[in-house]
Amino acid sequence: MAYNFKEIMNRPERLAPGHRMCAGCGGTIAVRNVLRALHEGDKAVIGNATGCLEVSTFTYPYVAYEDSYIHNAFENAGATMSGVEGAYKALKRKGKLPEEADTKFITFGGDGGTYDIGLQSLSGAMERNHDMVYVCYDNGAYMNTGIQRSSATPMFADTTTTPVGTKSNGKPQNRKDLASIIAAHDVPYVGQTTFIKNFKDLHTKAEKAIYTPGAAFLNILAPCPRGWRYNTPDIMEICSLAVETCYWPLFEVIEGKWILNYEPKNKLPIEDWLVKQGRFKHLFKKDNEYLIEAFQNEVDRRWNELLTRVNG
Repeated sequence: MAYNFKEIMNRPERLAPGHRMCAGCGGTIAVRNVLRALHEGDKAVIGNATGCLEVSTFTYPYVAYEDSYIHNAFENAGATMSGVEGAYKALKRKGKLPEEADTKFITFGGDGGTYDIGLQSLSGAMERNHDMVYVCYDNGAYMNTGIQRSSATPMFADTTTTPVGTKSNGKPQNRKDLASIIAAHDVPYVGQTTFIKNFKDLHTKAEKAIYTPGAAFLNILAPCPRGWRYNTPDIMEICSLAVETCYWPLFEVIEGKWILNYEPKNKLPIEDWLVKQGRFKHLFKKDNEYLIEAFQNEVDRRWNELLTRVNG
């Protein structure tokens, strides 16, 4: 079916208003638009690792989700939804659920609960090929507990655990390439996306992830105005620059085949993305040009590696 933006945006909201997420939060933008990919009439079970999203959309006994919802600990979102999906299939086999019942299983986690603390249960769920979708809203740090670095934090970012000062230029390590790690599990579908243009890329990838049988993973760049320190209305520009500089390429891995969804006609220099964020302001001080050069070299290396996979 051809993509119809108006039809998708007119679908009922599955994340109700009244939650306590920050204004302009990338996490809730990710959740709302992933859930728009559910077909009208289909039911869903939503899982949620502890984090900003969980503490702000769920305060027992109140929850912002219109679908069934499970909050679990930081480290076991993948395992929890694996169990729910397994129980659902067992009940269907035993005839305790109607044959026409169609329930989808979707788990959300931030990068702390996905890249780091929850990686073991996510890896297990993907390796076992449970019919579920794990969505990471990647804001590049442990934002809920005070902007501490995670393995998703970009190199040289200023966080509360990698503070910039006379002895430090921020986080010294490169960010983990989680989408590639999950693709190495040989799952049916992996997608990487963010908020650009009319959200077609996010909507279509979310629908593929939800309706592809077996395990699927979506990695969504979801900027955090508090942690990234940018003007809240600039979120769409920040996401667009992440794509146009090739810091955050848009790609899919379908049954092992790597597909590039967008290649910039004129690849922008990484400083165009960095300069918009307060967490990188130290990179633009005198004599720190070499730090931007190192960041650019890493972006170029990963971009060329992706092109090799796509064209291989």
